[in-house]
Amino acid sequence: MVACGNDEEASETDAETETETETETDTEAEETDTTAEEEEPMETVKIGVLASLTGALEAYGVQTKNGFELGIDYATGGTGEVAGKKIEVIFEDTETDPKVARQKALKLIEDDGVDFLVGSSSSGDTLAVTPLAEEYKKIMVVEPAVADSITGSEFNEYIFRTGRNSSQDAVAGAAAIADEGVKIATLAPDYAFGRDGVSAFVKAAEDLGAEIVHEEYADPAATDFTANIQKIINSEPDYLFVIWAGANTPWNQIADMKLQDRGIKISTGAPDIAALATMQPLVGMEGFTVYYHDLPDNEVNDWLVEEHKKRFDGAVPDLFTPGGMSAAISIVEALTQTEGDTNADLLIDTMEGMSFETPKGTMTFRPEDHQALQSLYAITLEEKEGFDYPVPVLNRVLEPEETEPPIMNQ
Repeated sequence: MVACGNDEEASETDAETETETETETDTEAEETDTTAEEEEPMETVKIGVLASLTGALEAYGVQTKNGFELGIDYATGGTGEVAGKKIEVIFEDTETDPKVARQKALKLIEDDGVDFLVGSSSSGDTLAVTPLAEEYKKIMVVEPAVADSITGSEFNEYIFRTGRNSSQDAVAGAAAIADEGVKIATLAPDYAFGRDGVSAFVKAAEDLGAEIVHEEYADPAATDFTANIQKIINSEPDYLFVIWAGANTPWNQIADMKLQDRGIKISTGAPDIAALATMQPLVGMEGFTVYYHDLPDNEVNDWLVEEHKKRFDGAVPDLFTPGGMSAAISIVEALTQTEGDTNADLLIDTMEGMSFETPKGTMTFRPEDHQALQSLYAITLEEKEGFDYPVPVLNRVLEPEETEPPIMNQ
C-alpha cells in the first residue's frame, strides 16, 4: 500500500510537471510569435534618382539630389514613410552621358527593383531612359530636364514631369522682350535642350509680333564663343535671347565683345547662383527665372529655405533644389492617395490631374501630357548690397495659366 501510495503521488507530481512544462512551452511559443510579428520588416518603396552628380551639369544634379531628400522629409513629416511603407532612395550618377544614364536606369530597375524613376539633369540623358519606363512599366518623374519632346513627340503614359518644359520657359522669355517689329537673335547649345528651347521661344516671340533674325547654336562643351557671337552681331538684332545650361557660360565673351555697346540688349532666363556671378555685365537685364529663393511666397518654400540653411551651412536653395523637392512631394502624394500601392496603372490614374503643393506653389499634372503646370517669375537683375552677383528681383509672378505650354504629344 505504501508502494501504491508513492506511485500515486509520483503520478500527480509528474502530471503537474507536464502541465507546467506545457504552459511554459505555450507561453514561449506565444512570445516567439509576438516577437516574430514585431520583427517582421516593413515593406519598402524604392525610388531610383538619376542625376548628373559629376561633370558639366554637376551643380544641377546636386541641387536636385538635395531637394529630393528634403522633399521626402517634408512630405513624410520626417518619418521617411508613406502609407505604412518605408521609402528607400537610390541615387545614380548619369555623368551627363545618355549611354551611362540608360545603363544606370537598367541597374536601378533590374538589380535594385525600384518602383519609381526620377531624373535627369540632362534632356539627352532623360530621353535615353524614358523608353525604359514604358518597357518596364515604371512611373518616371522627370526633373529637371526641359526638352519639349519628353512630354511631346517622345511622350509615353508612364512619364510625369515636375520640371518645366522649354515652351514654358519660352512663353516667359518672350513675354519679357517680344513685341511688334522687335528683331531678336538667339544663342543656344546644340543639343535637344537648346534646339527645343529655341523652337518654342521663336513660336512664342513670333506670336507676339517679333522677327527672329538669326538662330545660333554652339557646341555645348565650347569655351570660345567668338565665332558664334560675331554671327549674331552681323545679324543686327535688337535683342539677343540666350538659352544656356552648364558651367561654360558665354556671358564673359558677350561682355568682352560689347554687344550692349552695339545696341544689342541681352535677355535670358536667370540661372543658378554660380552662373549669376558671371552675369555682372547684365545688371538691369529684364528676363525670367524658374526660381530664386525669395521670389515665391508660400509655406512650403519658407520651410525649404529655412531647412536648407540648417543643413547646408547657411546656403540658400538654388535653381533646381525646389524641383527635386517637388518631384519627391508628387511621389509621396500619389502613394498617399493609392494607400501605398505602386501598381503603375493605378498610379497613372491617380497622378493624371493631381495637384500638389510645392515651393513654387500649386502644381498640377495636366492629364493630356502629364506636364506639371506651374509658376515662373518675371524678373530684373539688380545689384544688391552684400551680394557678389546680380540678384533676380521680382517684377511679377507668371501664373500657371500664363505659362501653360501647348500640348505636343497628339
